[in-house]
Amino acid sequence: MTAQTIMIKDVPKDDRPRERLLKFGAGHLSNQELLAILLGSGTKDESVMSLSNRVLMHFEGLTLMQDAAIEELTAIKGIGTAKGVVILSAIELGKRMNQYKPNEKYVIRSPKDGADYVMEEMRNLNQEHFVVLFLNTKNQIIQRQTIFIGSLNASIVHPREIFREAVKRSAASIIVVHNHPSGDPSPSQEDFHVTRRLLESGKLIGIDVLDHLIIGDRKFVSLKEKGYL
Repeated sequence: MTAQTIMIKDVPKDDRPRERLLKFGAGHLSNQELLAILLGSGTKDESVMSLSNRVLMHFEGLTLMQDAAIEELTAIKGIGTAKGVVILSAIELGKRMNQYKPNEKYVIRSPKDGADYVMEEMRNLNQEHFVVLFLNTKNQIIQRQTIFIGSLNASIVHPREIFREAVKRSAASIIVVHNHPSGDPSPSQEDFHVTRRLLESGKLIGIDVLDHLIIGDRKFVSLKEKGYL
């Protein structure tokens, strides 16, 4: 009997994923073991551990799996609709946990605070999203709003839309944020142009633009730290 055909029932009880989780905690399990628990069972010809390993290899790990569609999952031999739905549900729960913000208002004390607030939600977006964080006089976030989706362009991102929302929410200041889908947060000339327009408009209205953050893949650029604001 080869390693490829060993079934869970043939594995010593203490070495099975569920038993290991109960004994050591989920943090001690590999990605393969955690996925095997979600799948629950393999097929008549393949163990659940082998199937979970094949799924991970298909997506080259977890990063690409987070954008998986049900059609791509069920195209993998051994993954039917039921197993595909379980995987997608687990992925979505993970995303929501990462995006969860406590009820207490989040305080911005540094550019990193602002970047941390949006990083997990924005770093893997496939399109540019232009987001505004509206702050009160204590630099607490009172609202987060996506203003525009698409390539950043000064002719499209209208200051009036942003500051109309700021006035409506009685914001004392704002931080504008957008992502670069390439993962590289280096600012472009258009980024500087948009920032300049917003700064000028904010001064006229009396609402400060505290920063313009550009989000990449687990890294960011603050135009304030760059000395632009």
